[in-house]
Amino acid sequence: MRLEHTADALRVLAGDVEILRYVHTPHMDPFEGPKPYMHPVRTLAGDVVTAYRPHDHRWHKGIQMTASHVSGENFWGGGTYVRGKGYVDLPNVGTMRHEEFTELACGDGRVLVAERLTWHTQAGEHWIDENRAFTVHGVADGAWTLTFTTSLRNVRDEPLVFGSPTTNGRELAGYTGLFWRGPRSFTGGDIIAPDGRGGEEMMGRPAPWLAFVGRHDEVDRASTLLFVDPPGARTRWFVRSEPFAAVNPSFAFFDELVLEPGDTLDLAHRVVVADTAWERDRIEAHAKEQTW
Repeated sequence: MRLEHTADALRVLAGDVEILRYVHTPHMDPFEGPKPYMHPVRTLAGDVVTAYRPHDHRWHKGIQMTASHVSGENFWGGGTYVRGKGYVDLPNVGTMRHEEFTELACGDGRVLVAERLTWHTQAGEHWIDENRAFTVHGVADGAWTLTFTTSLRNVRDEPLVFGSPTTNGRELAGYTGLFWRGPRSFTGGDIIAPDGRGGEEMMGRPAPWLAFVGRHDEVDRASTLLFVDPPGARTRWFVRSEPFAAVNPSFAFFDELVLEPGDTLDLAHRVVVADTAWERDRIEAHAKEQTW
């Protein structure tokens, strides 16, 4: 594995395949909620499993840390869901700014990236200090693993209230947190969950893991993404196969989370990227092998 650094991005390569590009200093319209993102994300076979700036939601960019409702501010991008009014374009779209990398390491079959970021409202107020880290590891048998952790510290003098469109009145739209948007060809893909469950019935439900299997255009291949959260996580899944592929382990789906001044919110997520369509038995076995 190799780690390469350009002016605005990091590239992680397994052999000759760039399996992940992390754009830490994006250049985009402020309405899209500028923030770091991972795209393209690829399987070891080179197939892209993320979408970038789709026409229906231009602020969806690969895999990215988001927050749709924070004390009236929008760190997601696009319109804000307002109770009784629907989505409204407001001057409240904030930014997550890369400040510095605190660690960049590559060796022993893994890549580690640690980073310091700050969150600012559209009005320029500094609300959150973030310490983020991700590790690319577990490259074997046609799959690799991304482990993502973050600590969000409230540097405001008032509590921060994290919510979602659902906490603001929209049914089953509880998205906030780490968000994956799949490629257009993954529309209609398979959603697989524990205990024989699956499909879009998993929207808003808790589960320790969730998998998405989609097919690619142009090549006769499918890919599997397995999302795993640590024991005790408050995850409820925002997941869609139609009209587009998306998975988000939401930490504020139905209930708001209040972060007092000076307090820290710690989150951890894992994504396994496989270059074939895994059956349920293989997914369940791999999920059980995950340790934290």
